[in-house]
Order: sequence, then structure tokens, then C-alpha cells
Amino acid sequence: MATQLPGDQSAGMIDRIKRLLISPTQEWPLIDAEPMTVKGIFMTWVLPLAAIGPVAHLIGMLVFGIGFLGISYHPPIGVVLGSAITMYVLALIGTFVMALVIDWLAPNFGATKNPVSAMKVVAFSMTAAWIAGIFQIIPNLGWLGLVGLYSLYLLWIGLPLLMKAPADKAPAYVIVSILVCCVAMAVVNLAASSISGTFIRPPLIADSGSVSGAVTVPGVGSVDLGKANEAVAGLKAATDRMKADAANGTSSAVPVAALQALLPASIGGFTRGDVETQSGGIGGINGSHAEARYTQGDQSFRLSVADMSAAGSIMSLGGAMNMQSSRQTATGYEKTEMVGGAMVTEKWDNQSHSGSYGTMAASRFMVSAEGSAPDIATLKQAVASIDTGRLAALAK
Repeated sequence: MATQLPGDQSAGMIDRIKRLLISPTQEWPLIDAEPMTVKGIFMTWVLPLAAIGPVAHLIGMLVFGIGFLGISYHPPIGVVLGSAITMYVLALIGTFVMALVIDWLAPNFGATKNPVSAMKVVAFSMTAAWIAGIFQIIPNLGWLGLVGLYSLYLLWIGLPLLMKAPADKAPAYVIVSILVCCVAMAVVNLAASSISGTFIRPPLIADSGSVSGAVTVPGVGSVDLGKANEAVAGLKAATDRMKADAANGTSSAVPVAALQALLPASIGGFTRGDVETQSGGIGGINGSHAEARYTQGDQSFRLSVADMSAAGSIMSLGGAMNMQSSRQTATGYEKTEMVGGAMVTEKWDNQSHSGSYGTMAASRFMVSAEGSAPDIATLKQAVASIDTGRLAALAK
């Protein structure tokens, strides 16, 4: 009779997490062959792991508060508790929604509908993202939460195997599942916040595409499957480096001193002040981070350089998704776009003369500037002041 426990309980959840993060190609077949039920997966895997982020958020906000430009704010406990509960509920709902989407899309890509396998895919893929939620407990380490993007790689490996998707349609299946899940979760969030009562049904995807072509998602755009296929090689290399780091107890992350040396003494009349550095890792996923505050009169912004080490390669998958978004506000704008295969985010408010600008460099480093300045060009100049050639050299 099928067990309701997702994993060998004698080995324990921690052992399975380690194997999944370090050796996913070996662990996914074991998960596939193991008898489970939707309820069992949800009760013994999803419920405890999905709570990590909300609990860490709760503790972090109550203990450290929110810090910005030297100002610290501690939200009321009722507000923080409500936020944490909302995060947890949406995470649980999101798990069900994603499993339904993956199962629903299966026939369109020659895969096999199986609600248990779909739940396995979502629950175990999300493990990295849920574990990374622990970094919310210390606001200054929040940037390390980006290692949760490793879940995309886990999904890339696990979904085709568990849903029995043909090799030529697997890349399209994975990418379209991610995109449709994003649409579905947007609907869930809108409903949960009572912003809109309109029911939005994700469009049926009938174009499965091929590994060398592109798949068109109505209302989203095209996805370059060739670039996605190339990204897999980088993801595989990232996994190998993480395995080596975990086995040897070493870190492939660039030392914080090297990152700190990249921060210029001044930028367009702004003078460098306080400099902060952090480094850390989990399960072979390491990272380092250096940032400095630049001040001119009553304006100041922070310029940061973060090395995601092996996890940075995971973000290269975004280059296959030619997605763009923009939003105009009464006093400014926000936009996200892909430039040269790297995601660039930009935000500016004309009234407060503040905003942010950030991009990826060498498919590994995140460079960003955030704060107040005369214009967005100043923040762009700050990001451009980081020598990408030196970053690329450090990555070797």
C-alpha cells in the first residue's frame, strides 16, 4: 500500500534535502519511484518547509525591523504577524496551484497526467526556495535568498522525468509551466488581496515548440528554447561546483575583499562612506556581498556587488524568457527587461528623487544601486562604475 510519507523517514527530511540540493540528478529518480500521496507530500513536506520563510520574516521584522538610509523601523507585531500568515497561506495555495497547472499542461506536451507526480515536482522543486527563506531572519543577509532560484534548476530536471515528458518537448513544457504558474499565482495574489474579483483563466498552451525553436505564450510573449537549452549546460556546471564545494568544505565565491576593492572612492560627485561585507552559504551554495554608501549633500545611495557563486548560473535561465514589464505611476515608473541575456531592473520616483537600478554581470554577479540621487542616470552610472571585466576575471 502506498505510503503517505514523502521520503525514507529513517534517513530523515534533512538527508533528503541535502541529497536533493547537492545531487538532484540522482535524487529525482528515487523520488519518482517512491510511492506517495498528495496528502502525504503536503502534510509532511510542504507544511513544514513552506513555514521557514514566514517564520524567519516574522522574527526578522520583530527583532531587526526595516533599515534604510540609517533609519530603522519596527512594524507593529499585528502587522508583521498578519504578513507572515498571509505569506504562509499563499505559499500553501501556490503549491496546489502550481501542481494543478503542471498536471493540466501535461497532455499538451506529450506528458502523462498524474496529480501525485505533479505534486512531487512542485513540492521537491520548491525545497531550495523554502530553505532560502531562512535568510529573511537577518535583513542584511536577505540578498542570500536569491539562492532559492536553485529551485528553477530542480524543476528543470525533475518535471520532465516525473511527468514522463518526451525529450524534444521537455524544455517547452518546463518553461511554459513556469510562465503559466506565474500567471496563475498573480491571480491567486489578486484574489487574496481583494484587489480584483475578476477570474482570470490561464490560456491553453497548444504550441509545444521544439528545443531549437521558440514557444509563444499568449499574453506573455516568446521563449527562446535554444537559449534555454544552452542555459542547462551552465546549470549543470553550477551543480558540479556546488557538489565540489559541499564535499571539500570550500567556497567558490569570490572573497569579499576582492568585491570591496571594486567599489570606487567616488561616483559623479558622490563620496564613498560606510562599507559593509557579508559572506555565507548553505548546502554548497555560497555567496559573498559588498556594498558602500555614497553621499552628496542630503542625497545618498548604496552600491552593491553580490557574487552568487554557483547559484548565479541558475539565473541564466532568465535569458531564455524574453519577458518585459513596465508600469507608470503618478510620479515615476518601474520596468524590467532582458538586455544581452541579463535581466535589468529599473525604478524611479520623480517626487522623492529616489529609485534603483540593477543588473547581472558575467552570469554570476548582481550589481545594483538604490537610494536618492539627482536622476536615474546617476544610479546607472554607479552600476556602470563596477568593472565587469574584472568581475568576469574573478569568476574564472
